[in-house]
Amino acid sequence: MGLFDKLLGASRQTEVGSPVEGDIVPIETVNDETFSQEMLGKSVAILPAEGKFHAPADGVLESLFPTGHAYAVKTEKGAEILVHIGLETVKLDGKHFTLHATQGDTVKKGDLLVEVDLEAVKNDGYDIVTPILILNSDDFAQIEKKEGHVSVQDPIMILTHK
Repeated sequence: MGLFDKLLGASRQTEVGSPVEGDIVPIETVNDETFSQEMLGKSVAILPAEGKFHAPADGVLESLFPTGHAYAVKTEKGAEILVHIGLETVKLDGKHFTLHATQGDTVKKGDLLVEVDLEAVKNDGYDIVTPILILNSDDFAQIEKKEGHVSVQDPIMILTHK
């Protein structure tokens, strides 16, 4: 493979970085059918080790729910990445969540977007597992998922464009 092919191959891929430090868990084990059956798109789930959630890629913060429980970044190459902090956490109505960004912001991979008091969320009876979804999965020829413990910005998915 020549240099041109390597460069072209890399330009056809988008790396999704981990929005939070933690352990990747099998998506099938998430206790919510919408996520576990990947109804909204291919995904991984992370059991967070801390409450700081970051941008998974460079792009525009297309959605940032006022409750802080979920946000979506659209990359320049068109990947639509949704981070859903915990399960059913929308019911907390923003309690325990602090926003550090505004919907419509241009963000860089690793920018702090939301802080969460994970212990308080758990004490209120909510699961803190965090699914990260590619909402437009069908736009990609391949989605490679990573496993194991990840730090913020470590690759969790590699998207190959069609």
